[in-house]
This record gives sequence, C-alpha cells and structure tokens, in this order.
Amino acid sequence: MDMPVDPPNAKPSRNDGEHDRIDGGISETRSAPSATSPANSHSLAESYRRPSFFTAGPRGTVVPHPQEQDPEALTDWEREQALEEERDLLADNHVIPPERRHGKSAKLQSQITGLLSERLKESETVPQARDEESAFSPDSSATEITALLAPSRSHGDPVNAADVGRKWEEAVEAGLIQTTWGREAKVISKYTVPLMITFILQYSLTVASIFTVGHLGKVELGAVSLASMTANITGYSIYQGLSTSLDTLCAQAFGSGKKHLVGLHTQRMVYFLWAMTIPIGFVWFFADRILMVIVPEKEVAVLAGLYLKVVLLGAPGYACFESGKRFVQAQGRFSAGLVVLLICAPLNAFMNWLFVWKLGFGFVGAPMAVAITDTLLPVLLFLYIYFIGGRECWNGFTRKAFENWGPMVRLALPGFLMVEAEVLAFEIITLSASYFGTTVLAAQAVLSTISSIFFNIPFPLSIATSTRVANLIGASLSDAARTSAKVGMVGAVIIGLLNITVLVSLRDYIPALFTSDEEVARMVSQIIPLCASFQVFDAIAANCNGILRGLGKQSFGGYVQLFCYYAVAMPISMGTAFGLGWGLWGLWAGVAVALLLVSIIEGVFLTRTDWEVSVSDAKKRNAMG
Repeated sequence: MDMPVDPPNAKPSRNDGEHDRIDGGISETRSAPSATSPANSHSLAESYRRPSFFTAGPRGTVVPHPQEQDPEALTDWEREQALEEERDLLADNHVIPPERRHGKSAKLQSQITGLLSERLKESETVPQARDEESAFSPDSSATEITALLAPSRSHGDPVNAADVGRKWEEAVEAGLIQTTWGREAKVISKYTVPLMITFILQYSLTVASIFTVGHLGKVELGAVSLASMTANITGYSIYQGLSTSLDTLCAQAFGSGKKHLVGLHTQRMVYFLWAMTIPIGFVWFFADRILMVIVPEKEVAVLAGLYLKVVLLGAPGYACFESGKRFVQAQGRFSAGLVVLLICAPLNAFMNWLFVWKLGFGFVGAPMAVAITDTLLPVLLFLYIYFIGGRECWNGFTRKAFENWGPMVRLALPGFLMVEAEVLAFEIITLSASYFGTTVLAAQAVLSTISSIFFNIPFPLSIATSTRVANLIGASLSDAARTSAKVGMVGAVIIGLLNITVLVSLRDYIPALFTSDEEVARMVSQIIPLCASFQVFDAIAANCNGILRGLGKQSFGGYVQLFCYYAVAMPISMGTAFGLGWGLWGLWAGVAVALLLVSIIEGVFLTRTDWEVSVSDAKKRNAMG
C-alpha cells in the first residue's frame, strides 16, 4: 500500500493553507478572472494544472485529469506560489529591482509598517472611506479569521500583486522574460526534493514487510511479493484510480465557493469505494484458492492467501483515506498527507519488527502491521482535520451522498483504467516468475523492490519538470519551457548514472538487506547489473513523459508506454524467459528493451515537436477557462 503524495510545489507551512490569514488576512494572490476583472492571459496561475499521483504497485503513475481544470479551482496557496515565481522571473530579467523578489517577507514588513503609519495618522487625518475603515474597525464584528493587520496604503508597495501582474503581462508581451539553467535547476530542485522524500517514505510502507518477512525464508519472501502484487492489482489500484474524480470535483467545488459540495463529493466516494470493497474482499478472502490455480507453488499461494485475508481488515480504512486525502488537498492543505506519513511510516516499520520477530507471530505479523497502518491512516487524517484545519468543508452526513453517483463514476473511469494498465504491466513479471520456483520468485521480489526504490528518485523529478514546463507553456514562454525541459533531462541522466553507480558498486551487499537465503542473494546479485543497465533509460523515459504532460501531449506518451510494455516487453520477456530458457534474466530483458524504446521514441518526438503549437493550445484552454 502506498500513501498519497503531495503536489510538486507542496511543502509544510504554518497551518498548511492558512498563510494568507496569518499574513494579515489579505492574501495578495491574484484572484481568478471574473466578469469585472480581465484575465491575465499569461499568468502562471491560470496555466497551472494540479496533477494526480498514484503509487499502487511497483512504479508510480501520474494520471492526467480527464477534463481541463478550472483555474478558479486553485487554492490561494497555489496562486501565491505562482505569483512568487512570476516575481522571481521579473527580478531575474531586471523588470523589477532584485530586492523586490522576496515577496513574502517584504509583504509582511509592508503590512506592519502600513499598520503603524495608519494608526499614527488616525488622529490627524480624515478617516478613510467607510468600506476600508469598517474592515479594520474595532467596532466591526470580528471572527477568528478577521485580519489582524491592515494593508499598507503605500502606492509604492514593491510586492503588490496587481503591480506584479501588470508588469508580468507587459514583460511577456514584450518578450523580456527569459530564464537560465541556474534558475530552472533551482526551481525544479525545490519541487523535486520534497516529493522525493515523500515517495521514498511512502514506499517504505511496502518495503518494511519485504525487509522483515524476507529474512524468514524464501517461501515467505515469495509469498509476500505475490500477495502484494494481488493486492495492488485487485484492490489498491482500484481505490486510487477511482478516487481520481475527486481531484476534479472537490477542487472545482472549493474554488467556486461551494464548500459543502467538497464534503458531499467525498462522502459519495467513500461509500462508493466501500461498496467496491465487497467484490475486492471476496477476491482477497478466497485468494488462496484462486492463486493455487494460477501459481504452481502451493505453499506460496497459501501464505499469500493468508496475507490477503488479514490485510482485508484494513481495506475499508485505506478506501476512506484515499477519499479523505483529496478532501484536504482540494482545500490547499497539501502537507496533511506528509504529516500522516511521517507518523505512519516509522510506526509501520516498528510494528513489522514487533509482530514478526519480537512477539514471534512470524509471517502473519506483517499483514497485521499493514492492516493496522491502513486503519490508522484515516484516523490520523481525521485528527489533522479536526485539530489543524479543513472542517469548514464538512457539512455533516447527508442522504444525498447515496444519490447521483453517475457523474462521479464516469469521471473516475479514465483514471482507473490507466492506473490498472500501468500496474498490471509490471506485476505480470512477478506472476511469471512464480513458474520458475520459489527461489526465482523470491529473487524477483527483491529485484522489483530495488528497482522501485531507485525509480522513486527520477520519478519525482519528472513530476517537477512537468509542472514547470506546463506553467511556462501556459504563460506563452516557450523558450523558457525548453530550457526547463533541458535542465530536467540533464538531471534525469545524472540521476540515472548515479543509480547505475550505486547498484553496480553495491551489487554484492544489497541482497543481504532483503534476504538471508544465500541462493536468492546470489541470484539477485547476478541480475542487478541488468537492472542497472536501464537506469538511465528509465530516468529519461520518466522525464520525457513529464515533459509530454507539461506540453499537453500526455496521450502520446500513454500510447507509447502501453505499446512498449504490452507489445514489446511482454513478448520479449515471455519468449526469452520460457522459450529460450533465460529464466529471470529473460523477464527483465523485456523490461530493459521496453524502457530503451520508450526513451528513444518519446525523445525523438520531443525534438520534432513544435512548442509554439503547445503554447497556442494552452491559450485556447485558458480562454475557455
């Protein structure tokens, strides 16, 4: 099971999403275009599309929204981030003085000095207009979110959002906005590092069971791998894929001011996923019988079935959490998932050790830890919402949650199908490995885990690159977008080379972390160089997909991946593994060839892509809202 991940520019903040209140309750972020306010056609905020991230399975997946996201659905926090990026680029290109780039600190200082100057002049000057005065009058009705500081009346406010917006539009129209490799490297790194930490921490929830159970024996290691594969295909990927509709529904409801609908949509999804738990539970409960028909190793099938029976106890909690995390993310509280993860990840590792080894429960201790963790996820998220924030979108339970599921389900199906296709392609390798015996299956479990850990390094980079390219394309800055894409590509190559170096250098030591079986460890050590050989291609392919998403051409990348995975990788893997007798070598050979092809095809496509066409397409999308 995997935890959610935050959007690329998400990071913990004061009360996470409450920054505009703390800064005086007068957020200077540009509002969405309205009838009385012309749209900023080149605004980074108007071009932003919040992506969805899924990690059910050995590799993360990004599922694009099935429809264009309404710019009004963005939170104030996201708009503030876009404004900060505009301010930095204006300063870099000398459109505004460099000292004016630090918007947040300058804004707070401006508010404080403005408050003092206003209070000092209150006894000497004519009172301000009634609408301005009443907003900060002691006699006015105050609430817990009433602004504590008055806005600065200084016309020379260096970080005024309207002033930045006007200068930004003029600079873009005049072609003055350029970027540098250093600037893009800094921005992409800022986006990548928090995501990288989050991905690795969340994947530790799965790795903890493999680490712990792997040292019990190769049968147990193979069983936990087979059980995890089955759970991903038939359960977790379904929950994650179907809940994609909330990324659109909740965000748009919150952005339009209909906060009660955020809670209503979330309730509907929880009930829908709980309904889906019935057939999922049926498969998991009888998994031992089903797997014994598919897998030749009966002992492995029985243990895998036991694992799934126990994990089933936590399935309702996991389904609830998948809906709940989108409930808070729609409100701009992106750190909620990370806060929950920072508690659950070490707790899950501790419970695995406690149940499996300390208390002597053995194999069954691992799924017990997983089930408890899955149940704790929504509980901790509820505590976050109750004590930190997010309750304003909850309007209580209602019977309406059992009605009108159609639009939600139709919106969820594309995300579900894409996640399932991605997960199934790589899990077939694990299923095929079971036909070569317990030793090969155990070795495959270790190799798959190692590959996934190292993929979680370039994958966040691809998400960061995608977001940056999309923002720049939406702002009609095609040259800057190209520069950002090149920086991301160089970063991917560097990460790939580092991965190769680590894997090859530690090939004889890494297996010992997962298993005490010498035969399994020796086999893993022999295959690691093959896994290392495609690390650069894997990183490049991930980054190419990120750039394609940023250009709005994610459908091409999706078709290329599905073709290479199913039409190339699977035939090569099955043919060499079974036909030529290469065994585990053959299974991974198909994966290596597929990733090589993906990187080449998508790389060539990007070199031949007219980026100005993507700019025009983005303008049309922004014009339609």
